[in-house]
Amino acid sequence: MNKDNSRNANVKRDLGKPGGDNIGSDGSAKPLILAVETSGRMGSVALAAGPQLLGQQEFSAPMRHSAELFPAICRLLKDFGKEANEIEQVYVSIGPGSFTGLRIAATLAKTMHLASGARIVTVDTLDVIAANITVYDYGQQKGMPDVERVAVVLDAKRGQFFAAAYEKRKGLWEKTLEDCLLTAEQLLARFAGGEKPIWLLGEGLVYYSANLAGKGIYVLGGEYWNPQAQRVYLLGWAKAARGEFAEPISLTPKYLRRLDVKVKKR
Repeated sequence: MNKDNSRNANVKRDLGKPGGDNIGSDGSAKPLILAVETSGRMGSVALAAGPQLLGQQEFSAPMRHSAELFPAICRLLKDFGKEANEIEQVYVSIGPGSFTGLRIAATLAKTMHLASGARIVTVDTLDVIAANITVYDYGQQKGMPDVERVAVVLDAKRGQFFAAAYEKRKGLWEKTLEDCLLTAEQLLARFAGGEKPIWLLGEGLVYYSANLAGKGIYVLGGEYWNPQAQRVYLLGWAKAARGEFAEPISLTPKYLRRLDVKVKKR
C-alpha cells in the first residue's frame, strides 16, 4: 500500500474480511489462489477459490521453508483436486521479515508467473500479523484493558525491531505507524505510558518480550504472534479486488534495511 491517506483507508478494509469482486482469467469470480507465508519462523501456504478459503497447510517446524514449501503446496492441491497450472493468482507476504524467507516467496511468485501467467499480489508482513487481531477472543480479557491499540514487532537483529502500530477507530482497524526500524528504547518511548494501553504481538516477542515491558504495554498470547498464509489470502484478495497486482519483473521483497554483502579476502 502506498504511504498516503489512501493507505490507512485500505488497512481499515483489509484487516477484516475479503470484499469486492475479483475476476479470473476465464471470466469467473472464483480464480484459484495460492497464498504463501515464509517471512517468519513458521511458514504456511493456503489455497482459495475466489472468496472461499479452501485450506491452509502449516509447516511442521520453524525455519522449514525451503524443505516444506513445495510439498505443502502439492498436498493442498491434491486435497482439493486441483493442479498447479490452474493457479491464477499468487499472494505473498513481502516483508519486512526474514531475508531468506522473503526471497523464497518472491522467487516462487515470479516462477509461477513465468510458467503460467499467474498474477501476483504482495501483502505487507506486519499487516498480515496485525490481521490476527480480527480473530482475537475478547473473552480472554477478564480484568485487562480493551484491545484497541496494537503494535507488531519483529526481530530485525542489531538491537532493532521492525515495527508498525494499529488502532481501532469506529469499529475499524487503522494503521497509525508505518513500517519502520526501532530500538527497544525507541519502542518504549513511543508506546509506554500513553493515554491508551497498547498490546504487542509478533515474533520479536519470542526472545525480547522482557526488553519491551513498560507502563501500559501488554502482550497478546503467542497464538497471535505468527503470520499465517490464510491472512495473506484475506488481505491479498481485497487488494486484487482493487486491481492492485504487482509487476512481476521488478518484484523485490520489502527489506526496510539494505542487505550486507561481505566479500571474503583471499
